[in-house]
Amino acid sequence: MNMNMNIFSKTLEKFSNILKVLGGAALVAMMLLTVVDTVGRYFKYPIFGSIEIIGFLAAIVLTAALPYTYKVDAHVSVEVLVRLLPPPMQNIIEFIIRTLSFALFGIISWQMFIYAHDLYKAGEVSMNLRFPMHYLALLIAFGLLIFSITILESLFGNIKQIINQGKK
Repeated sequence: MNMNMNIFSKTLEKFSNILKVLGGAALVAMMLLTVVDTVGRYFKYPIFGSIEIIGFLAAIVLTAALPYTYKVDAHVSVEVLVRLLPPPMQNIIEFIIRTLSFALFGIISWQMFIYAHDLYKAGEVSMNLRFPMHYLALLIAFGLLIFSITILESLFGNIKQIINQGKK
């Protein structure tokens, strides 16, 4: 069982790292495009569709960063009151929060896959560049799926902590 979890964790980490690199590349592209477009506008040569592209890239950056940010615990959390509670109670609250987070992002991911399929069937494209929108929706859905699985992995760790505290 432990070996299977190790393979699962390593696979999840690989997907998370791929998304992290994709998100970083999208952020750099977003910055470069903004600079080039701003300079181009100054000389009366703006980049056609730049605002649209920047919007796509922002969605990619946000979605791609979620799994890694969660994994390294770099997200914003409010735990002022929780810190005052005893450790077993903190673990139970963490378990409840992670369960609700997993459910929420699992549902959002599932709905994004459905939405991507609907966009594909409808042939929906962006306004200026005529870019097929279902590709972006699929990427967001995949990123949210990896994020959901990352939450699930931490949920298993949380369950282990609760069980180990019960043995003491």
